[in-house]
Amino acid sequence: MQIKVVNYKDTVDGIAAQYGIPVERLIYDNQIPYPYRLAIGQALLISEEERAVRPENIRVNGYAYTYISPWVLEQTLPFLTELSVFSYGFTAEGALVEPPLPADWMIGGAKAAGVMPLLTLTPFGADGKFNNYLIHAVVSNPEAGETLINNLLRVMKEYGYQGLDIDFEYIMAEDRDLFTEFVREVTDALHAEGYRVSIALAPKTSANQPGLLYEGKDYRALGEIVDAALLMTYEWGYKYGPPMAVAPLNMVRRVVEYAVTEIPPEKLYLGIPNYGYDWSLPFVRGETAAKTIGNVEAVQIAVAHGAVIQFDETARSPYFYYWENGVTHEVWFEDVRSLTAKFDLIREYHLAGAGYWNIMQYFRANWLLLSGTF
Repeated sequence: MQIKVVNYKDTVDGIAAQYGIPVERLIYDNQIPYPYRLAIGQALLISEEERAVRPENIRVNGYAYTYISPWVLEQTLPFLTELSVFSYGFTAEGALVEPPLPADWMIGGAKAAGVMPLLTLTPFGADGKFNNYLIHAVVSNPEAGETLINNLLRVMKEYGYQGLDIDFEYIMAEDRDLFTEFVREVTDALHAEGYRVSIALAPKTSANQPGLLYEGKDYRALGEIVDAALLMTYEWGYKYGPPMAVAPLNMVRRVVEYAVTEIPPEKLYLGIPNYGYDWSLPFVRGETAAKTIGNVEAVQIAVAHGAVIQFDETARSPYFYYWENGVTHEVWFEDVRSLTAKFDLIREYHLAGAGYWNIMQYFRANWLLLSGTF
């Protein structure tokens, strides 16, 4: 596989001829819609043949809401090892709160494709946001914790889940050790029934890193307990923050460098964002909210506005500017160049695999590149 960066003279016919591949394959692999216009600076995946096969050398996890398009899920499952169904919440008393839409069709589809369905547990409150009061209520109350564990086992058996993913965020510093003990109790109970347990970890760069995202998670202790840990190496550029790369490689590398000193690399998954953001400028903190966009959509925005896609060599991420209705926009997203850099990091540190947040939008070039790399 090769990567071609489009210049101002390029056309799909010319590029296909240059590399000796059918123009239909170039269009299909890169999801180029009719009339097949290209953006200057766009990165294209050049593949002689489609490799719709699961990577052999790493594990691949993808998070999905229960309202995912059946077509998108069907297209993505051949590349996954695990499907994390997002998300089950819970009450302060330990009752499980199921997703708003049924997940049984996703579980069945995953199993039919040889993919392990995981129940994702999150401390969502009534507003659908992470609630650290719920975390405190369960980890500090043995009775509530036991009730939650029993409910997890019941639901996992009933629906046919094969593992659990624990995604607790904004854990209070005073709950750090209680949370670690809760994870130990959950893991012991699930291991006894043959289930796999993984955990999502905020992207720390040191053991004592300050901040609500970081202080409640003990990398070393948690890494000793669970079977796998996902490093949430994304959201540096986020909806309510200033424009920047979602997963700048220089920052992602710092997280990995620290993580492997605390957790065996064969347990670690590198988090990969499958989306980008479109910011209106000027950015005003507390007022500006970026629009979440897909990676294919980002390129089409550039095409529609005649924008030139640039590439930040430090962040190893593509970006561009465009103007609409008198407003300047700044867009950061992922392409096959930024993904190649992340895949190289997985290989460099011999990590267990990749974890995608999330797989709701299909980015074919990513999956073909992943399949061809590993």
